[in-house]
Amino acid sequence: MPAQLIERVAGRFRMLGEPTRLRLLQALRSGPATVGALVERTGLGQANVSRHLQMLHRAGFVDRERDGNHVRYALQDHDVLRLCDLMCGRVEDEVRGVHRAIGGG
Repeated sequence: MPAQLIERVAGRFRMLGEPTRLRLLQALRSGPATVGALVERTGLGQANVSRHLQMLHRAGFVDRERDGNHVRYALQDHDVLRLCDLMCGRVEDEVRGVHRAIGGG
């Protein structure tokens, strides 16, 4: 794999390495939403949501579309959710294994 491609992939993973951005991507799983709706869905502050949505948009993870006075954000590529689901499943399995190992069932 060429070095430029590796750097680009690493950049994508860095973008997904921020819990706030993962929460926003998960919140968009149910469909497009405005910043206000995402604030309600996540409990995060408006400025924080806006800043991270901007970053996700620049990285190509979300689209935005003006809807009157509001901007709606939507997942640009649902494959990112498959990646999140894969990793979440892996982590859940690890946690269950640790829980069993310490006698929790």
